Amino acid sequence: MDITRLRNIGISAHIDSGKTTLTERILFYCGRIHKIREVKGGDGGATMDHMDLERERGITITSASTRVEWEDKELGTSHPINIIDTPGHVDFTVEVERSLRVLDGAILVLCAVGGVQSQSLTVDRQMRRYGVPRIAFINKMDRIGANPAKVIAAMKDKLKCNAVPLQLPMGAESAFKGVIDLIRMEAVTFEGDKGEDIIRGPIPAEYKDAAETARREMLEELSLHDDELMSLLLEEAEVSVEQIRAVVRKATIAQQITPVLMGSAYKDKGVQEALDAVVRYLPSPPEREKYAIDNSKPVDEHGQHPKILLQDSPDAPLVCMAFKTVVESFGQLTYTRLYQGKIIKGQSYVNARTGKSVRFGRLVRMHSNDREDIDSAEAGDIIALVGVDCASGDTFTAEGMNVSLENIFVANAVIRLSIEPKKRDDADKLSKALERFRREDPTFRVQTDEETGQTLIAGMGQLHLEIYVERIKREYKCECIVGEPRVAYRECPTKAVEFDYKHKKQSGGSGQYAHVKGILEPLPETSEVPYEFVDEVTGGRIPREFIKPCDDGFEEGLKKGPLGEYEVVNVKMRLQDGSYHDVDSSEMAFKICALGCMRETLKKADVALQEPFMKLEIEVPDEYQGQITGHLSSKRGLVTGSEVNGGICVINAEAPLASMFDYANELRSMTQGKGTFTMEFLAYRQVPRGLQGEILEKRRKEKEAKAAMK
Repeated sequence: MDITRLRNIGISAHIDSGKTTLTERILFYCGRIHKIREVKGGDGGATMDHMDLERERGITITSASTRVEWEDKELGTSHPINIIDTPGHVDFTVEVERSLRVLDGAILVLCAVGGVQSQSLTVDRQMRRYGVPRIAFINKMDRIGANPAKVIAAMKDKLKCNAVPLQLPMGAESAFKGVIDLIRMEAVTFEGDKGEDIIRGPIPAEYKDAAETARREMLEELSLHDDELMSLLLEEAEVSVEQIRAVVRKATIAQQITPVLMGSAYKDKGVQEALDAVVRYLPSPPEREKYAIDNSKPVDEHGQHPKILLQDSPDAPLVCMAFKTVVESFGQLTYTRLYQGKIIKGQSYVNARTGKSVRFGRLVRMHSNDREDIDSAEAGDIIALVGVDCASGDTFTAEGMNVSLENIFVANAVIRLSIEPKKRDDADKLSKALERFRREDPTFRVQTDEETGQTLIAGMGQLHLEIYVERIKREYKCECIVGEPRVAYRECPTKAVEFDYKHKKQSGGSGQYAHVKGILEPLPETSEVPYEFVDEVTGGRIPREFIKPCDDGFEEGLKKGPLGEYEVVNVKMRLQDGSYHDVDSSEMAFKICALGCMRETLKKADVALQEPFMKLEIEVPDEYQGQITGHLSSKRGLVTGSEVNGGICVINAEAPLASMFDYANELRSMTQGKGTFTMEFLAYRQVPRGLQGEILEKRRKEKEAKAAMK
């Protein structure tokens, strides 16, 4: 395989922008399937939505991977493309996160009517986090209210990305018939039953002036990223198609521009042009620098190991990442991206996290839920391993390589439910199901409430947990009783406190002695880490071997806060001094001392309660605007902006999760079923002091009721 021709791309967007419909067309035009099926059609649903639940609801729940071959007819080159279709709902955001972590490029799909919506912003942020170059595809050009110019303006304004249109639409809404290619200055239309015949011809007279203006603007923008192109424009010389494409490619890979294409996947228009853009402008694996953490070298002053640059060569030692795991009846299926080296079926490789050697007995290439056996895979490829026991985010390497890849970002869970089986005999089925889903999805948490012994599940939103409860019922034949949704409150200190704490037990048997001194400080609300430990002990006042137990003890003390026994966050512990006893001090003594110290110190740190706030985007007919904003205010919500577009009002707002649990039903009843909304986690914010008392009182009564039941 010529790795320079390979493309690894993801298709990401807001809900209902047409990602899966676009993927279905790509599979059809690349000859991977011979019949187009629609997401909400009565013919079994789209190829990439292989779960029954996805087909019933018409939404994507899990990301699906496939491999296609696309031939660029103009250049006469054939390109293998690994494609991952990702969900749009924010509840399944980890699927997008882990896909973008391993991809080299992406197609950002935007709706020609909705434009840049709330989840578009989230996806954009994820692409930037992993430095993924992208092209934008403005879909649904055939819909009433389609306005590509407005979408491009929103990309520049909201996404702060340098959107450069490479095409101009011919007509809009029901009159949309094709696009004008501004690079070759040709009109492109799509004929045949399924738009498979691409007809190129001269630009119709009515679009001539607009096309000339648009091309000039495109070249002026591109000239800012290439000196040679700028000098040609200044000399008013002719610029060749190859030169323009080379500049677009260079600037896209450097993430200086986002090329914009347009079409209608549902009406089979513009998809082949988007595929040509993928192979022409998105990078091949060698064109992106990829680093691994070198664990064999000592850490620097920031506590970080140095990084080494990986080579996209099959002859180098293997480095690959398991980015997604699916537990199936015959064993685990592990989606893997190869960054360096080669995997050969039957060989053994080392899991960098556990240090254990694992044999790769079966390798497969995925096409949605179908698989095809292969004997080997090389750097740059995305494949799946069968029967390998590992976790999501694990790095596998060749023997003797002590490196690991940076892990996937995992957001905090914001909602919790209690769950128990209806029949006592089904407890085993439920625990198997929960263990499987916990391993597959890092944002799905399972814990036991120590006071009640209840099993709690936590996730990214109501839909997230609802889907898992439904899957337990279907896949494990286990009916469950689900408790009320509970908000994952947190506690945090609001002032710095000095501590001086001794732990002494010297009566009978071996004694215990430990003494710690220092300062507890609150971390800022925007802090990325919930807890930070700083060792400022000098002169051996506490021996080195007791420092780590102090850190562990402090961290242990954060599990239950002094207010309502919620988790404590945003704590910085500066250990400055202390003392020890030659005989009675031990690691255990210092751990117990630090745990006790944390509990005592938090009581003096003016601990406040924090609650999750959600970001909302509500779409309603504009006559309901006043009613909706008033209702949000009654829920402690804050409207941050609104705009009316074609009789539809889009309201952006922020509101506490605690007041949003039944919002879907409330919105439907207020708008006669015409309103829709999306909600995603925004940040934790302090609960108003008046309300804090109510929440803690309710928590206290719950505990008393549970104690009485025991």
